[in-house]
Amino acid sequence: MTTGPNKILDDFARLMTDMAGTAQGVRREAEAAFQHQIEKLLAGMDLVKRDEFEAVREMAVRAREENDALSKRVAELEEKLEKASDK
Repeated sequence: MTTGPNKILDDFARLMTDMAGTAQGVRREAEAAFQHQIEKLLAGMDLVKRDEFEAVREMAVRAREENDALSKRVAELEEKLEKASDK
């Protein structure tokens, strides 16, 4: 059993170690609570995931290209029709 200044230092070191462990536990709990709140907030915002956005974007690009091709084809057919009706 230690006495005097050594006991005080030992008790102080033990107290600091316990406080550090408690602080780490509090930090982990705070991080978990913060992460839960952020996930809850994001879930309520009705956001889409990146892969879903990219899939819809690709579909829109393809639809635009197809629309342009069809517009060009219609214009060509209308031109042919006009030429045929002029004869």
